[in-house]
Amino acid sequence: MKRDGLLSACNHRVQKLKFKKITSFFSATDHLHVYLQLNGCFIFMRRDIFQAIADPTRRAIITLIALQAMTPNAIAEHFDSTRQAVSKHLKILSECGLVNTAQQGREIYYTLEVEKMKEVDHWLEQFRKIWQTKFNQLDALLDQLKT
Repeated sequence: MKRDGLLSACNHRVQKLKFKKITSFFSATDHLHVYLQLNGCFIFMRRDIFQAIADPTRRAIITLIALQAMTPNAIAEHFDSTRQAVSKHLKILSECGLVNTAQQGREIYYTLEVEKMKEVDHWLEQFRKIWQTKFNQLDALLDQLKT
């Protein structure tokens, strides 16, 4: 009961905040965790996989590391952007859980977390079913027009 009371008190205080004031302090693309303390209350924000795949550079990085584990320098060689920009993209992908890191000696290797990609596949499945139904209807109509 005490926890529920604290949560409702936090929600009440958060609702009083103006959205403009919050957004002036941070950008959703720059921070994974945002802690907002209001008399002991914390708000926790986390990136999701769809934020990660929204950027074409990150999608290209995902494609590269899907084939083999790569170092940040090896990944950066495939892009015209700086090594720091690629590192920022890798950080976002790591924060979303899309890539894993493994240290081998002095090098850090990035690999794709295939299980996490299944979230996107699961979300897309609903659209596959819809389009498959529509294609089947189109095939039936074309067959009917042929006869």
